[in-house]
Amino acid sequence: MEIKFLRLIKTIAEEGSIANSSEKLFLTQSALSHQLRELENQMGFKVFHRTRNSWELTEEGNELYKIACNVIKSIEKGFDTIKQIRKGSNGKIKVSTECYSFYQDLPAFIEKMAILYPEIEVDLILEATHQPVSKVLSNEINIAIVTTKPADETLMSIEVYEDEVFAILHKENPLSKLEFLDVSHFSKIHLIIHSFPLETVSVYEQFLKPNSITPFKISAVPLTEVALEMVKANMGIMCMPKWALKSFKLSDQLNFKKIGINGFKRTHYLVIRKSDESKKYINDFLLNFEEQFQKDG
Repeated sequence: MEIKFLRLIKTIAEEGSIANSSEKLFLTQSALSHQLRELENQMGFKVFHRTRNSWELTEEGNELYKIACNVIKSIEKGFDTIKQIRKGSNGKIKVSTECYSFYQDLPAFIEKMAILYPEIEVDLILEATHQPVSKVLSNEINIAIVTTKPADETLMSIEVYEDEVFAILHKENPLSKLEFLDVSHFSKIHLIIHSFPLETVSVYEQFLKPNSITPFKISAVPLTEVALEMVKANMGIMCMPKWALKSFKLSDQLNFKKIGINGFKRTHYLVIRKSDESKKYINDFLLNFEEQFQKDG
């Protein structure tokens, strides 16, 4: 049975007539009479005995009235509870990452959050890039996006998604003939990165450094468009996940090569303070982030 019929029964029984119920239900008397006839046809019995000046519940109608009171009371109680829960969704969240390329999809996600959770204000803190974990520890930001799980016991890390970083090089580069780039190949290349320090460059920190390899030349080029143009001119090699380039028009002169025989894959984590774990607005952000980026990542 539709909730509108339960509200109709309850209101008429308490107001004494359709005429008195019209204003409360924001419907004309004609519309309410039509609803009542529809209900009685569905149920197969009369809900009210009507007289000129009196509307009395039938025996069956009285049972429906009891049901209506219980159901509507339960619904109102549920919505009151939801309102109390939503009060916990008010808050400001400051987010940063360890790498500028991670900002690629964040603005669209923040825009989505603003629609779904207008009570939550989300700010991207660019100046915390490269050191987001220490900024979480110092309470300067709330959430860090990183690829290395921090060991600090006061922090909580949530695994979100895995991606793969590829070497991007010109088709005429001699390394383009290889099936994949081994760690030794990087000692002779010009590596184009987004920015220093090297410790924030995943391919260096997690692939080259453990093998004591440093490229013979490293250039920091903060604009991805310019870095791609340099690779297109066969001036060097850059390493990025494909998702970070989906908004760029890529030249057919570029090749993507696996890094290492099994590929170079990274796990992405959201890092927060354990003391923030119980805050609803933080959890609303985390759950939506996981849903968005597990799907896209």
